[in-house]
Amino acid sequence: MTNREFYLQCRKAELPAFVNVLKALPPDRMDYKPHDRSPSAEQIVWTLAGELRSCIEVVKEHRAVWKSEPAPPLNRMIELFEQWSAELTEVVSKMDEQAWDQLAKFYFQGKMVSEQPVSQFLWMILFDAIHHRGQLTTYLRPMGGKVPAIYGPSGDSRTG
Repeated sequence: MTNREFYLQCRKAELPAFVNVLKALPPDRMDYKPHDRSPSAEQIVWTLAGELRSCIEVVKEHRAVWKSEPAPPLNRMIELFEQWSAELTEVVSKMDEQAWDQLAKFYFQGKMVSEQPVSQFLWMILFDAIHHRGQLTTYLRPMGGKVPAIYGPSGDSRTG
């Protein structure tokens, strides 16, 4: 199994946990944040979706520009997350190893902030997304939601 194939296997395995966490968020509490310096639930979800869009750009164009746009409603962010997840899986599955190792540039606020192989960028974003998913799971109960099972049952999933 190549590194690219393993990446695809990991993405596919993580997707249900992401979707379950996103769908567990109470839509009327998306402004929740545990501290003034913390991002809101809405900001985290929109970051997760935006990261997928950037990954697709990196695979297709070997460059991505972070777009700061207002977040749509939660149901739309979830739709985009699922759509861009599927698209990313499709485009990565069609890559060859040369494209997987090609350098890509990432821009934020007009400045190049990263230049690394596509593979490293995609792995970094996957790990960052898992981190953000963890943030959201800590937000769920204070928001009035229930934490779904991720790698095993949660306290909420065991009790129904």
